[in-house]
Amino acid sequence: MVDYIGIDAGGSLVKLAYIEQGKLHTKTFSNQHLDEVVKWLSFLSPSAELFVTGGKASSLKSLTQNNCHFFNEFQAVTAGTKYLLKENGVVNEEFILVNIGTGTSIFHVTANSFERVLGSGIGGGTLMGLGYLITRHKDFQTFIRMASEGDSRNSDLLVRDIYAPEEPPIHGNLTAANLGKAHLNEGATNNDHLASVMQLIGETILLLANQVATTKQISQIVFVGGTVTNNPELKDIFMRFRDMMSYEPIFLDKGTHAGAIGALLSR
Repeated sequence: MVDYIGIDAGGSLVKLAYIEQGKLHTKTFSNQHLDEVVKWLSFLSPSAELFVTGGKASSLKSLTQNNCHFFNEFQAVTAGTKYLLKENGVVNEEFILVNIGTGTSIFHVTANSFERVLGSGIGGGTLMGLGYLITRHKDFQTFIRMASEGDSRNSDLLVRDIYAPEEPPIHGNLTAANLGKAHLNEGATNNDHLASVMQLIGETILLLANQVATTKQISQIVFVGGTVTNNPELKDIFMRFRDMMSYEPIFLDKGTHAGAIGALLSR
């Protein structure tokens, strides 16, 4: 029997974390199907205490008979990230945390405190919204697959496109305008446009995170959240600019569930 369950009820996903027989387990649902979450909780452990965070926490509480305790979302995700870092053998007293969910929050985390420094409306919600407008599909994994099969250079306007045939003053492969060629290149495919959307998300978030890292004089940037976990295309973008910006990206296997894990630990 599971006595305690941590839940991060976010803008797109409901993430759960619990410990059974000494092992940490995680599970994910769409927040459009809270009734499924409640059914699953009743099946797993109808008397479990719930430690809940996230914007849909109150909506979930209204549907369940379980005893619920609420926790601050930012505190939960930083606590969960610290736990996962230690589990992965990475002991960082100070780092920049980038939580990419529906939108994005950027934190400066130290041994005993954290500060939310910046936020952006660019995140998983951007991929879902623009992905739908481009393809009329609604599946996150479909967008990731399509982006992996596309070439963003066919949809993005690059610095070299502007200066051709002259030599550009900066690296020619840098993006001058995300999706800036989408209306000009009739040969670009939906896969190319999805790759460009992924590039838009990655570049925007990385520029903001690196600005914070530079200001705080910290090199390690930890990326968590449902938009980056199991998203090799976005991870590749975050890896690509390391030499130019001098930072160390860190990805966590259970990073999607950092908030749920932090809520569970907060008990």
